[in-house]
Amino acid sequence: MNFEKKFIWGVASSAIQIEGASYHEGKGVSIWDDFSRRKGKIVLNHNADEACNFYHRYNEDLALMKQLQIENFRFSISWSRIFPKGIGEINTKGIDFYDRLVDACLENNIDPWVTLYHWDLPLELERKGGWTNRDIVFWFTEYASCVAKKFGDRVKHWMVLNEPVVFTGAGYFLGVHAPGKRGVDNFLPAIHHTALCQAQGIRVLKNIIPDAEVGTTFSCSYITAYRNELKDLEAASRIDALLNRLFIEPLLGLGYPFEKLPFLNRIEKYMRSEDNDLLIAIPDFIGIQNYTREVVKHSWMTPYIQASLIDATSRKVKSTVMNWEVFPSSLYHMLKQFNEYANVKNIYVTENGAAFHDKIENDKIYDPERISFLQSCIAELNKAKREGVNVNGYFVWSFTDNFEWTEGYVPRFGIVHVDYKTQKRIVKASGNWYSSLIANKNII
Repeated sequence: MNFEKKFIWGVASSAIQIEGASYHEGKGVSIWDDFSRRKGKIVLNHNADEACNFYHRYNEDLALMKQLQIENFRFSISWSRIFPKGIGEINTKGIDFYDRLVDACLENNIDPWVTLYHWDLPLELERKGGWTNRDIVFWFTEYASCVAKKFGDRVKHWMVLNEPVVFTGAGYFLGVHAPGKRGVDNFLPAIHHTALCQAQGIRVLKNIIPDAEVGTTFSCSYITAYRNELKDLEAASRIDALLNRLFIEPLLGLGYPFEKLPFLNRIEKYMRSEDNDLLIAIPDFIGIQNYTREVVKHSWMTPYIQASLIDATSRKVKSTVMNWEVFPSSLYHMLKQFNEYANVKNIYVTENGAAFHDKIENDKIYDPERISFLQSCIAELNKAKREGVNVNGYFVWSFTDNFEWTEGYVPRFGIVHVDYKTQKRIVKASGNWYSSLIANKNII
């Protein structure tokens, strides 16, 4: 493995998944605070009220990061901790928390990489329509401007949105994530307003912090057809357009992938004459977030896309606790695919990891499956880099175990174990392995 010294190694997290303190010191209610209160929405009726209590234990976690020689930490800012009602009055205690967090990162020689939005929309804004309301472009501009002005003197790496296709699709079409809305009439305006915000966020950050590196992140999966037959191949192409192309292409000036997804033509109902220009903002980098591949077959019963995914269990392949196929070469294929876009200047892998069943023995956790997965994925990244892909960083998801959305606290992605009853941290074998890799002591 040949990685130059300037290659970025880091770990990732998000506010709602680790912070806890959901109702402390003036924080407003987010859509995930609300959604997790609805019976049956989260496994075992878990919620993120305490999570990893990072809000009160960040110094301990940063010290652990430093011990492991991790010098880059990706975290998100909770919109409702800054603006309890989404807009209007600022919560100074929320600002103070992130001030302390950024300063503590720098004191530990850890570079903060900040995500503006990682799914936790203030509930008050959702009551006004959330991402289906075009006013969100204004709301998001106010939020982004405030955060950039408060922390831009010290934070030089920014991501605007986390995985827009996931929070719009799962939250506004399928209804399985917060805020739990369903149907194409919610999905289409949410897509368009989100795409406008991702471009607007880049413009706002670059305007206020000219020397900052500003990008955004995209979830992606390598898509393959179940059979080498025309209908399955076409179905796979449609899923690729939906999962991998929907948000990056308008950002780069290529427009929505109407040719593969005709139902998107109805999005024009929500477009104004100036929107084709407003959708475009060339980022300094893009973040690729990859965990698995998807195998697709034609399905005439599935509305809008006539395609369905065949899960890992049905295919009888090795999988993680999330029932995601263990397929490290997916990362290689996605790096190659996104590198083909002319206006992609730089790529970081901003999330990659796996959830497996961890066992504690003598206060230690040996997790060879996770080590093998990370090792294989980094090897695939190295392969892509050797072939000319401009990828210059890698962030493990995640540093600690955390609240995993509708799966609650059951899946554990962390390289550091968290006992949610005592909040005790234990570095897993994978954490020590990653530390030695960063220190160039580990040979892959």
